[in-house]
Amino acid sequence: MSIKWTPDLSVGVKHIDDQHKTWFEKANDLFEAGKARKAHDYIKTMLAFLDEYTQQHFRDEEAYMEKIGFPELEAQKKAHASFVQELAKLKSEYDKSGGNILVIINANNMVVNWLTNHIIKMDKRIGEYVRSLERD
Repeated sequence: MSIKWTPDLSVGVKHIDDQHKTWFEKANDLFEAGKARKAHDYIKTMLAFLDEYTQQHFRDEEAYMEKIGFPELEAQKKAHASFVQELAKLKSEYDKSGGNILVIINANNMVVNWLTNHIIKMDKRIGEYVRSLERD
């Protein structure tokens, strides 16, 4: 199951959408590397990048929400922290398994589900909030 960003996942805030697109692209690259049984070091490097990018994206998104006074900021922070922990667990499982590619392939479902559910259920509210500010 590949990971693709689609227009229905748009939050309506350009810099957030752009980061989400990059996130999906890199997560998909990681999945494809797992399927293609790329070298252990290559996958490890991609996991590290995805981890760093995720944390940077969450910092940027949270700073933006704080700037606009988004009322659901604390819930977002909790959800973000939870995902960072899941990603750390994934990296650890990959290392403990000796680089078992199946760990990456199976993790694809976790990443796809979390990303799409989080964007649809939580991040889209940021765009709705921004549009409500523009109407006022």
